[in-house]
Amino acid sequence: MNDTQTPQDIPQNGASAEAPAAENQAPSPEQRLAELEARHTEVADAYLRAKAEAENTRRRAEEEISKARRYAVEGFAESLLPVRDSLEAAVSLPNASSEQLLEGVQATLRQLVAALERNKVLQVDPPPGTKFDPHQHQAISVVPSEQEAGSVVSVLQKGYLIVDRVLRPALVTVSAPK
Repeated sequence: MNDTQTPQDIPQNGASAEAPAAENQAPSPEQRLAELEARHTEVADAYLRAKAEAENTRRRAEEEISKARRYAVEGFAESLLPVRDSLEAAVSLPNASSEQLLEGVQATLRQLVAALERNKVLQVDPPPGTKFDPHQHQAISVVPSEQEAGSVVSVLQKGYLIVDRVLRPALVTVSAPK
C-alpha cells in the first residue's frame, strides 16, 4: 500500500481497477441468454399474431364468397317472382278469353326476358347465314343449302349465355359443303 491509498481503495480478491470496465463491454452469458429469451418471446408472439390474422382473413374471405353465392341466387329468384305472380294470376281467371290469355302470356314473357337480362342471361339466336360457332351452337344436322358451307341455316332451339359462359348452346342446322 502506498502513502496515498487507503484500505478501501485496494481492490479485493486480487481484481484490478479495470475489471468494472470489462464487465460493461461484454454481457455475461446469463444476461445474453435472458436477452435472447426475451427476443424469442417477442418473435414467437409476432408469429402467432400474424398466423391468427392470416387465418381470420381467410375465414372472412370464405364467408364473403358464401354470402355472394347466396345473395346472387336470392337476387335472381327475386327478379323471377313477378313472373310467377303473373302466371298465378292467369291461372286464377277461369273465364278469361283466349285474347286475354294471349295478352297475359305475352306480358309474362316480357317480364321473364327482362328478369333474365337483368341477371346477365343472354339469348343466343343466330340469324341464318351466321358462321357456325361450336362454342355457342350445337349442330343437330347438316343440310344442303344455297348458303356458304358451315353457316347456320335455321335455329331449332335458342341457346343462352350467362355473361360469357354457355348455359345452353343453340340447336342449329348447318349448311353442307357443296
